[in-house]
Amino acid sequence: MQKAIDAHFHIWRQEDLPWLAGPMVPRIFGPYEPIRRDYTIGEFLDDQKDSGIEKAVYVQTNWAREHFEEEAAWVQATAEETGWPHAIVGYADMTVDDIRPQLDRLKRYSLVRGVRMQLHWHETPEYRFAPSPHQVVDPALRANIARLKDYGFSFDLQLFPGQMRDGAALVAENPQTQFILTHTGMLTDMRPETIAEWEAGLRMLAAHPNVSAKLSGLGTFIHRNAPELISFVVTRSMDIFGSRRLMFGSNFPIEKLWTDHLSMMNAYRDAAASYSAEDQANIFWNTAERVYRPV
Repeated sequence: MQKAIDAHFHIWRQEDLPWLAGPMVPRIFGPYEPIRRDYTIGEFLDDQKDSGIEKAVYVQTNWAREHFEEEAAWVQATAEETGWPHAIVGYADMTVDDIRPQLDRLKRYSLVRGVRMQLHWHETPEYRFAPSPHQVVDPALRANIARLKDYGFSFDLQLFPGQMRDGAALVAENPQTQFILTHTGMLTDMRPETIAEWEAGLRMLAAHPNVSAKLSGLGTFIHRNAPELISFVVTRSMDIFGSRRLMFGSNFPIEKLWTDHLSMMNAYRDAAASYSAEDQANIFWNTAERVYRPV
């Protein structure tokens, strides 16, 4: 079995997350009552014990904005106690006048490799996170993204296809910063027009060598583990990005709403099985190792 880095997973304490502690509301991944609870590193390790995962990258989970440092500190402490995770993508509010004080605080934690602030906006209300489709090119955000290179931090870029032209402009302004396209650009359905817009957006982003894409979150809009969809996305992503710029991520425990880790992992392994051993090593290990530098 090809060893793997899980480049996108979460752990949490329910009390730290306003969106999990508060009332249920419509969300991008559908009903989520089963995960309105603590999800510990122990449960994650049990979930993925048969999947060949040897390292994992924690991605921020939307604590209250003012508690961004406490999130990084808690995950770092978890790693020091248990050995997992092996890298952290924290949160910073990229809309403030000057992000550097926040980045200075994140830099105190040795596992922090980058930040994510979700910028995705969609015409469908429950798919929205950002207040506007144009937040990607907000002047304050652009100025703050430009400061990431001074810290050696990457940026997890979460966009829908309709925003990818702006996303490509943001990437072009920052050639020294690594961008990781989350959930492979969030393909919402299989209508021909949706696929065409998604592929065009991927090509715009892939034109810039400092963009990688994360094969993750592919059950988000259909609420099931779908090997045929995973195979489709892997194949098209390989054509556009190539294996050296693709990495696997489980998006657990979100995907746990509809599947188990091994079934999902097997679907990704099957989708990549026709590619060379080198390509498979890139997807499941090498790209994440290079981009996130897990310990």
